[in-house]
Amino acid sequence: MRQTLSAGLENTLITPSSQSELAPTLTPGSATTNRRNTVLPRVQWTGQQPTVVPLQRERFEEVRPLGQGGMGEVVLMRDHDIEREVALKRLPPGADLDRVLRFVEEIRTVGTLDHPNIVPVHDVGVDEQGRYFFMMKHLQGETLESIIARLRRSDLDALVRYPFQVRVQIFRGVLHALSYAHGKGFIHRDLKPANIMVGPFGEVTVLDWGLARKVGAPAPASLPEGAGSASTGLTSARPLHTEVGSVVGTPLYMSPEQARGEHDQMDARSDIYSLSVLFHELLGLTHYLDGLQSVPDIMKGVQTRSPSLFSMHAHSAQGPVPAELLWFVAKGMKKDPAERFASVDDMVLSLDAALDGRCAVQCQRTLLKKTFHQGLRAADRNPMAVTLAMLVGAGLVVASAVHLGMSFFATMPH
Repeated sequence: MRQTLSAGLENTLITPSSQSELAPTLTPGSATTNRRNTVLPRVQWTGQQPTVVPLQRERFEEVRPLGQGGMGEVVLMRDHDIEREVALKRLPPGADLDRVLRFVEEIRTVGTLDHPNIVPVHDVGVDEQGRYFFMMKHLQGETLESIIARLRRSDLDALVRYPFQVRVQIFRGVLHALSYAHGKGFIHRDLKPANIMVGPFGEVTVLDWGLARKVGAPAPASLPEGAGSASTGLTSARPLHTEVGSVVGTPLYMSPEQARGEHDQMDARSDIYSLSVLFHELLGLTHYLDGLQSVPDIMKGVQTRSPSLFSMHAHSAQGPVPAELLWFVAKGMKKDPAERFASVDDMVLSLDAALDGRCAVQCQRTLLKKTFHQGLRAADRNPMAVTLAMLVGAGLVVASAVHLGMSFFATMPH
């Protein structure tokens, strides 16, 4: 079965027999290896006179591994020219055709998406062991998965640092990244807390675009019949997205249509479902599929189980989840794509409206909040009228009290 390398290699036919042509023929120690040396000299001072001293050494030094998955590994590298740390993602030696194709698409997808909330690609290449790699910014901070875990165990630092208001702003950063990507025609297909990084200054970055594709482009096969039948916990089910050719996405965060394998019909609304699942977990610190122990059960739960809003009990160490945010999540997690937000831009507008008190009245809590916010806005627009109304109201209260007092004394025996 023939496949093509898109985005610049459309005319290169890839078949199983030609797969070896994709693999570099470099061997360690050969004259054509991709080992790179530093080019910047060292500046040496003699008194007040600078001297430029040529310095040749291997430019990139491997520091430590950062992570590993089915698509390869990510390692921390030290750049001795620029004197900074970078992250390098590389394929394993002898990677098969599917992994090479996905890796190429990930590089070109991320390279296309130039946005503050998406990690930039610095360089690509092949190392001396014949492994394709790309370099990107090394991000400081922690993932949303780590933040949720700390909040769940009532870590004091996390509770102070990440109240609801901060979590909403983190989520808005994720929305901005996806709005941009969707505008370029890409859907992510693997949105989850582990793929969102929060930096030390609150910067938000969406990671791992290895499963992203353009809407309407051919998609790999979905989960085969009977796959993942062994009983596993929720955590064990999460890495299944790395098994190329089995699960396209992470079961816990899939949309119903993604779980059904309807990849050709998927659009931005599939990411909207995954975003809403992520936000639900970030707010309530529980997953709506908690309790399901096998992949088939999880896949069925994606189709049939919806979050019960007000059974989403507040964590013991945090206040109740704001009602307007619960209704926001419920709309994004509708099983029917037509009932969800039409776009991520609509999500942003709806979220901002809810935060501004312009939420729809859907329960007693939202009615009280909307009435209260409308009163505050009226006070800002017409402070004199509100002051006069308050004085009149206070006068009526005083007059009523005086009247009641006089009536009370009038009824007392003399």
